[in-house]
Amino acid sequence: MKPASRHRVLKIIFRVGVGLLVALCAVVAGFIALNREADRTVAELQARWAPPPSQFIDVAGMKVHLRDEGPRDDPLPIVLLHGTSASLHTWDGWAAGLSSQRRVIRMDLPGFGLTGPFADSGDGAGANADADDYTVAHYVYFIDALLTKLGVAHCVLAGNSFGGQIAIATALAHPERVEKLILIDSSGYPLAPASIPIGFRLARIPLLNKAMEVTLPRGVVEDSVRNVYGDPARVTPEIVDRYFELALRAGNRRALVERLKQVPVDAITEQIPKVKIPTLILWGRRDRLIPPEAAGRFQRDIAGSQLVLFDDLGHVPQEEDAPRTLAAAKEFLGIR
Repeated sequence: MKPASRHRVLKIIFRVGVGLLVALCAVVAGFIALNREADRTVAELQARWAPPPSQFIDVAGMKVHLRDEGPRDDPLPIVLLHGTSASLHTWDGWAAGLSSQRRVIRMDLPGFGLTGPFADSGDGAGANADADDYTVAHYVYFIDALLTKLGVAHCVLAGNSFGGQIAIATALAHPERVEKLILIDSSGYPLAPASIPIGFRLARIPLLNKAMEVTLPRGVVEDSVRNVYGDPARVTPEIVDRYFELALRAGNRRALVERLKQVPVDAITEQIPKVKIPTLILWGRRDRLIPPEAAGRFQRDIAGSQLVLFDDLGHVPQEEDAPRTLAAAKEFLGIR
């Protein structure tokens, strides 16, 4: 091709590229205009989502939304960690079924629920402890600081999804503190999802994830929640309200983008076989985000671990069917 012809072709390609970019920007701008949702303050959300026994305690520069229920003389409290974009409410059924006999502690993890984004603690502790650090190490630092604040020397640590990854990392970093683990559809290995909730997909796409910081169609939230249930018919309007409204807490949308960027799903894969404490693995066979093959790998890698599968449940089985999943946990913990 002659230089002049090549130059004309390059000009055409450049114009087409610019046109596509302009069109994409127009689409994004239209999406933002139609779906803009303002941040909501904790004060606006508190009446519905933080009535008693909710409390807010100071940990690492944050006001952490917490529920601490049951007998204070329990020598081995049960600490419950939710997954990405969830909240302490995902454990409502478990807390109700345990707190008459055991001390149960659950919180909104930083970046989610009413706790909101990490704060800059200014002490350089843990994983540098700055506000934009959403690594597993920073979450481990947070859990350790929270348990110290509450005077919890030893505990059972239970985690769903990302909460399971944090639970494993905490148990390995602080073996003197964690005596038993319960992993529920936990992350920890490279993902092989059959389906990813649309909200998570959008949060990973450059430009669109920036748009998500000021927009949030309720339909996207509903579709995402239905996607992680084994039976989408169990998803009620109130459940969608909860996920939707708490996602609008100031700073949470940006925090989700940062969390997904900074924490590889396999961040602790090589460490999992080092877990040597009694471990129960609960899993929904209809989990399409982290399919049950991962449950089998956890069981193989964690010596002596127990596995219970639920044929009809999905990625959040403790929320979808609290009584059945809790029964398995009680048997593991020796609770009648």
